[in-house]
Amino acid sequence: MSASSKKKLRKEQAAEKLTEKQQLEKKEARKLHIYTTVFVVTMVLILAIAIIVGVTQTIRNSGIRERNTVALTVGDHQISSAELNYFYMDAVNNFYSQYGSYASMFGLDVTLPLDEQFVDEETGRTWADDFLDSAKSNAQSVYAIADAAEEAGFTLSDERKQEIADTVDSLDAYASYAGYTNSKTYLKAYYGNGATLESYQQYLELNTLADAYYEEYTNELTYTDEDLREAEAENYDKYSSYSYHSYYLAASKFLEGGTTDEEGNTTYSDEETAASVTAAEEAANSLISFEITTVEELDAAIAALSVNEGETAASTAYEDTLYSYISSTISSWVTDSSRKAGDKAVIPSTSTSTAEDGTETTTTNGYYVVFYEGMNDNTMNLVNVRHILVSFTGGTTDETTGVTTYSDEEKAAAKTAAEELLAQWQEGDATEDSFAELANAESDDGDGTTGGLYENVYPGQMVTNFNDWCFDESRVSGDTGIVETEYGYHVMYFVGESDYTYRDYQIENELRSADASEWYTATVEAMTVTDGDFSYIATDLILSNG
Repeated sequence: MSASSKKKLRKEQAAEKLTEKQQLEKKEARKLHIYTTVFVVTMVLILAIAIIVGVTQTIRNSGIRERNTVALTVGDHQISSAELNYFYMDAVNNFYSQYGSYASMFGLDVTLPLDEQFVDEETGRTWADDFLDSAKSNAQSVYAIADAAEEAGFTLSDERKQEIADTVDSLDAYASYAGYTNSKTYLKAYYGNGATLESYQQYLELNTLADAYYEEYTNELTYTDEDLREAEAENYDKYSSYSYHSYYLAASKFLEGGTTDEEGNTTYSDEETAASVTAAEEAANSLISFEITTVEELDAAIAALSVNEGETAASTAYEDTLYSYISSTISSWVTDSSRKAGDKAVIPSTSTSTAEDGTETTTTNGYYVVFYEGMNDNTMNLVNVRHILVSFTGGTTDETTGVTTYSDEEKAAAKTAAEELLAQWQEGDATEDSFAELANAESDDGDGTTGGLYENVYPGQMVTNFNDWCFDESRVSGDTGIVETEYGYHVMYFVGESDYTYRDYQIENELRSADASEWYTATVEAMTVTDGDFSYIATDLILSNG
């Protein structure tokens, strides 16, 4: 398991989240940081992990040895064993919170000590070694970026400082929930004997400083129109979106014959397998005959295939799908500049395996039937909009799924409140400024300082109803309305179109990500790392009682 497989996800602020799709977009925009810089571990994640520290009994000790033993030197910083254990345990916690249920698939037995299990038996590399390397790498990254922040005179915002204070203040509550007497014993149980409330707060501050400065550095990068056009010229299609329908016919649906053993397992001869591939190809080709000219006709033909008898089968629609999200199997065909509406194609889906002697074998697994509808060059302008969110309150949460549902009465109450706020605004100055003031005072979204403003909103960024209202072709500056989403009712105010196009937004984000990555790599690699004494690192950790 490589260190990159243990990436740490930063908790997004609930006030900024409208939908899972928006979260994915935000993650994409900050992918470099998420994969490379360790941020603050939320205590909720830690609570989800059943960790048994091999040195639990030493909680009674002072931790002087851990705090005074230099485990790692990063640049000019001497990191004690106690401090490195924060990075080490967060690397372990992060892996376990993401893959704990599937740890065995990675070769990790959670009931055995980490230093007694091998990631690579030939080299003798253990899981403890792997997590320790991840901790060292993360420490190098965080200290490098934090040093760059201090050199640039960058300081944390009041909001960031408050986040740290809130986390520290909540430790006693988390400790009680986890069965510990106080935050002191709680921290020692999870981070080792040397952990203290003071050093943990310093750890949070260090990570937060690195996180905030990386974000600041990235956001401050600027580009000229010439820069954008130069990048665009290298691959014009990359920033466009495409609409098409696709249907996959697996060759396995056409398998016939076979030999079934006593345990019920069926195997097929090479001839039977080859015949299924041929049958799948013939069926796929029948779906692109000249008689089929519309998606409706295509779906009717799909439903009529004998292998789909008794099933509900149809093509899948992909509307305004960005180049980067199109399957690599069909992307070259879909994005071909000669493509026109109504074009159809059958494209094989293959896989390649390599034998021990290096011989490669290509296997056809099935065929994609693709119906092309059109291309959008994404030169539409982004929009600026303000909103006031009236969240649903109450609700019933399913204990199994964690999903909260709201009654008609609860939804009606939120709608009434939204209507009252809109009426209140209309009865006053009814200006954008007054709407912003009302949003700061009443909205359940944001921190009360932004006036409910979302700038440069791009198509598909927000939940469907919110998005559709923003991008209605009839929308003009000053329009208002009320929109329902899964989060509540939104009182909307349309500010107007931005001068920024969705196409340029994509190009600029890509340039910014690449440049930030180059700066980040150079900054981190310039930071020297020297190993010290790892005696007090919890390498004998056991993750579960079983």
